This record gives sequence, C-alpha cells and structure tokens, in this order.
Amino acid sequence: MPKVTIVGAGQSGLQLAIGLLGNGFEVTVVSDRTSEEIATGKVASSQAMFDTALQHERDLGLNFWEEECPPIESIAFAVPAPPDSPQAGGKAIDWAGKLDKVAQSVDQRLKFPAWMAEFSKRGGDLVIHTATAADLQTYANESDLVIVAAGKGDIVRLFERDAERSTYDAPQRSLALTYVKGLAPRPEFSAVSFNLVPGLGEYFIFPALATTGPCDIMVFEAIPGGPMDRWADATDPAKHLEVSLSILRDFVPWEYERCANISLTDDGGVLTGRFPPTVRKPVVTLPGGGKVLGLADVVVLNDPITGQGSNNASKCAASYLKSIVEHGDRPYDEEFMRAAFETFWDEAQFPTIWTNALLGPPPDHVLQLLGAAGEEPRIAHRFANDFDDPQDFFEWFMDPDKAATYLADLAKS
Repeated sequence: MPKVTIVGAGQSGLQLAIGLLGNGFEVTVVSDRTSEEIATGKVASSQAMFDTALQHERDLGLNFWEEECPPIESIAFAVPAPPDSPQAGGKAIDWAGKLDKVAQSVDQRLKFPAWMAEFSKRGGDLVIHTATAADLQTYANESDLVIVAAGKGDIVRLFERDAERSTYDAPQRSLALTYVKGLAPRPEFSAVSFNLVPGLGEYFIFPALATTGPCDIMVFEAIPGGPMDRWADATDPAKHLEVSLSILRDFVPWEYERCANISLTDDGGVLTGRFPPTVRKPVVTLPGGGKVLGLADVVVLNDPITGQGSNNASKCAASYLKSIVEHGDRPYDEEFMRAAFETFWDEAQFPTIWTNALLGPPPDHVLQLLGAAGEEPRIAHRFANDFDDPQDFFEWFMDPDKAATYLADLAKS
C-alpha cells in the first residue's frame, strides 16, 4: 500500500487525501492548526465554487452543506456611469446571466474541521505540526510521495517562481474580505454581483454559509494606492466594516443601499492582504535529496478577481488523484511529479491567463462584449457559465477576432 504524506489541510490537501484513502492508499495529513483553531480563527478565503468543483466534492461524499448553503444562481455585472454623464450615480452597464447549475460558498472554518474529522474517520493519520524543510526530508524518507498543499509559510518559498508562466511579479490588487449578515437580497435571483470601477478596482458580493449561518461575502479588489485602497485604516473589525461601507458609498452606491442593516458575522469575518499572482515550478529537490510536489495554490496562485482559487484547488486535487491512481505501483519520481503537474496545467492555464488579463485595463473588444451583454442575454449567459469552464473564454472573449465573429454570428441568429 503506497504511503502519501500531504502537508496542508485545506481544500486541495484534504480533498486529495480523502480521495487517496478511498483508493487504498495510506495517507498522512500534516496541519499547522487544529480543527478548533481553524473553526475559531479568521476567514481565509471567499471560496465561491462552481459546479465542476462542487461535483468533485460530491464524488467523494464531502458535500455536507449542499442543502443548507444558500445558492448562487447567476453572475451579475455592473459598471458605474461616468461622473460627468447624465447617468452619474447610476450604472452604465447592468446585466445578469443565469448559471445552468448553482454555485455555492461554504466558510472554510466550517468545511475544513469537518473534513479533517472525516479524514480521520475514514482511516487517515492527521498530524498537527508546523512542517519545516527538514520535516519534508523526513517525510520523503518515510513516504512514497510527499505533496505540499500549504499555500502559505516558509515551505512555499522553497518552490521556485516560474518566470515564463507568471505574468506579474508584484501584487496587482489590495484585497479585503468582509463577511456580513443583514444584507438586503437582490431582486429576482441571487448572484455574484460583480462591479467594475474603471481605473480604481472591483467589488463583488455573493451569498454564503458561515459559521454563524447564512451570510454574504464582500470582496474588495483595489488598485494599490488608488482611491479604493483604504485598508490601512481598517485597524480592527469595526473599522474594517466602516471602510467597507465607505468604499461602497463612494463608488458603488447601489450596493451601499443594500447595507442599511448589515453587521459582521463575527470578529473573525474580516481579512486584508495582497500578493502577486504566481505560477511556481512544481518540484522541489531538498538538500537531503528528497523530492516533493506542490499542489494547488502552492504552484498556481491566482488573484481572486475571477473567483477561481478554490475551484482550481478542487480541480488540482482531482487531477492529481487521477494521475496518482493511474500511475499504479511505479515509483513516484520527479518525472511523475512533473507530468502530474503538466496534466493539471493543461487545464489551469486557461483560468490563469484569463484572470491575469482581467487585472489589466480591458481592451476595446472586451468592453464591446460586456456592453452588448446587456442587450443580448446569450452573451450574459455564456459569460456567467464560463466561470465554471474558463477555457471557453478563449473561443470568444479573449481574442478580438473571435469576439467580432461571435457578435456577428449572434446578429444573424
């Protein structure tokens, strides 16, 4: 029975670990926090997950909250009208596209402790320890395969940045999360309500399930140093909420109007930070000769602007699971590790390139598509559902010639 050690007890590490248990592997998961520390700590993600990623959870029997988690039924898109226009204070663009299958967001403070308990229940070995580089060599000596799924910490820095696949070397957004309750619902149906404020940043919000029950998650993406980047003033949870509301009031007033009765879900429901989107080389050779493989955010870390992080983590875990199981009883050497990553990259390159493109100023053809979506529901529908399958964006959205052909075809039909 092959032995696999996974460092990191998050979306990808636990999902992969439980999948391996189900295929007869001996699995150890090393977590730097106990389940109680995770449950009572701060939020770490916004984790809106679309159907493909959710199906990977269903396949492993890990969809514990599917019935109680509020659904995300659509993607809505809005752009403020210019301040010198007759529509000032309103929206220049405003539309929504329904999802064919709902998305969901479960607070990781709920999910990970439950998955840790399930991992142990199914026969896995859960170790609470902050792993170091020296520990990785010990794990490599004792295991057939070592996988690093810890998205933060010193061991992540062991993985070399892949300059050819990394578009940026500095943070492109100042980020913040605010988990709230009491928000006025959208009319008609729920959504990831995405607001693009040209030249300043983005704001989106969607329903979720938190430790305190149903909630909404505010996600702020401010261009660093710009007018929306006010997070230096968010010195405690109450001030964090004040800053959140000030940004909505000043830049997306229709979203501010929904907030008359909101409060934080809890003092842990806030987060700020910034990081450069980075693709890293997947294999590290340790000083002692051992080799370890990176998983999910360790090797492909995207900005949250497109909500792909937890989706990529789930998809990476599913891809690695398939590669490991199909490898049979052959050694899990460096050749295998690189091949497993490249198989995942064949899929992950599309959300990565798309996400990085959205961090820059939108080109003319994208502005034309987004504007046309307000008049043509088929564009809005395709845009919304491509969040689950970003590869399709490359057939109509990412290329100006394909965009022109797509619009011309729609006009004929």
